[in-house]
Amino acid sequence: MEALDLLQWPAMAITLLAAWLVASQRQGRRSLGFWVFLLSNGLWIAWGLQAEAYALIVLQLGLAAMNLRGVHRNADAASVDEAPGRA
Repeated sequence: MEALDLLQWPAMAITLLAAWLVASQRQGRRSLGFWVFLLSNGLWIAWGLQAEAYALIVLQLGLAAMNLRGVHRNADAASVDEAPGRA
């Protein structure tokens, strides 16, 4: 077993953590969740490269694009929540 084969376990754990964070009703946790998802995308891509799992790599690139959208949309939501006169 190659050392990179073991990468799938932390990638899986980080993906689960990210899903838990994104499901939070707290904006800060939700925003952090998208960043954690991006970390998991990178780990899955690294694992996929050594395993020659090209469909997984393409999937992770697509999911990373969606996670970047989530980062952007949550940043917009945070700026609206922090707007003057907003309680």
